[in-house]
Amino acid sequence: MRRLRWLGFKWRAMALLVFARRDQAMRVFQEMLADFPGDAYALASIAHLQAQAGARRDALETMQQLLQVQPQDGGHWFNYGFLLEADERYEEAETAFRRAVELRPSLDRAWYGLGLVLIRLGRLDEAADALKRNTQLQPMSPYGWYQLARVHVDRQQPEEAVRIIRHLRRFEPKVAAQLERETGLLVPAAS
Repeated sequence: MRRLRWLGFKWRAMALLVFARRDQAMRVFQEMLADFPGDAYALASIAHLQAQAGARRDALETMQQLLQVQPQDGGHWFNYGFLLEADERYEEAETAFRRAVELRPSLDRAWYGLGLVLIRLGRLDEAADALKRNTQLQPMSPYGWYQLARVHVDRQQPEEAVRIIRHLRRFEPKVAAQLERETGLLVPAAS
């Protein structure tokens, strides 16, 4: 019976979200949390809605509660790191992203987030390592490649950036062209 009640909350909230009724869905998730204290699904949903509404501080507090309930979930640590990064709390975001990849080494978004905060912190060698891991996990996504090329340019390694631009031309020619413009690197077509 309790499981059916929990599912009723979930389905009601999801239906409200389908119709973009976020405020009403938030109330349902809060009711759910009152009935099921510490429920990870309710906490994650509330944090997500708070973040969408721009209530980042509230979302961070909710994420902290969620991490107390489920500290071994790499996805939760990623979401927490994402919010910290958006709040420009880079050292804390680094810690959260590192915890995320420790728990889920295949979480490509966490490697990317880690790379971005390490860039912000001026730790380019570590950023390059994190971004390389991201590109290994998501080889067809241009985002990690783009940031990695920028890091190579900043590290005075233009030949590595040229290699990435050539690689990107095969599946993301617009991103490759953007990198050429931004870096000033003229990359002749491979012969």
